[in-house]
Amino acid sequence: MSFGPPPSTPPQPQWGPPPQPPAPPRPGWARKRIVIPAAVVLLLVGAGIGASGGEDSGKEASARPTVTVTAGGAELKADAEPAPEVTVTETKTVTAKPSKKPEPKVATIPGDGTFVVGDDIKAGTYKTAGAEDSVIPNCYWARLKGTSGDFEDIITNGNVEGPTTITISSSDGAFQSTGCKTWKKVG
Repeated sequence: MSFGPPPSTPPQPQWGPPPQPPAPPRPGWARKRIVIPAAVVLLLVGAGIGASGGEDSGKEASARPTVTVTAGGAELKADAEPAPEVTVTETKTVTAKPSKKPEPKVATIPGDGTFVVGDDIKAGTYKTAGAEDSVIPNCYWARLKGTSGDFEDIITNGNVEGPTTITISSSDGAFQSTGCKTWKKVG
């Protein structure tokens, strides 16, 4: 058995493109080409913000401010555009309040029907000549709390043949009349 140097391995093939040498560093002027425009843009934005408000906002600004940028010993000047005007629109939501019900303009109440106080008729004093001419002359009237038709709704009522006067209160819910001549408002 002999020990000797290890057998050499054949070179392995490389897959893909050969490695590239690192890129040389950029010259200093290439960085300035990027930094200077960026600085001008930032200064223009700052000038626009400063012109739109602050302590001197009451004073009138010049039409076109001049921005000066110094980079690497070189001085650049650029005329800046004036800041755009800002328009503020205020929107208000207005909720309509329900309007008061218009008062009925009725000065009379027909002889037959049920009438809601405040909607169909006004509160007040009314007078009738009495019952309509019929086989059985009868004028029935009732001041009501509501229009349910229940017996408990009756505040007061009457059955008359001749002239009568009643006062309908604004707190009454309704007024009912059957077999009566027209009621005329007298007060």
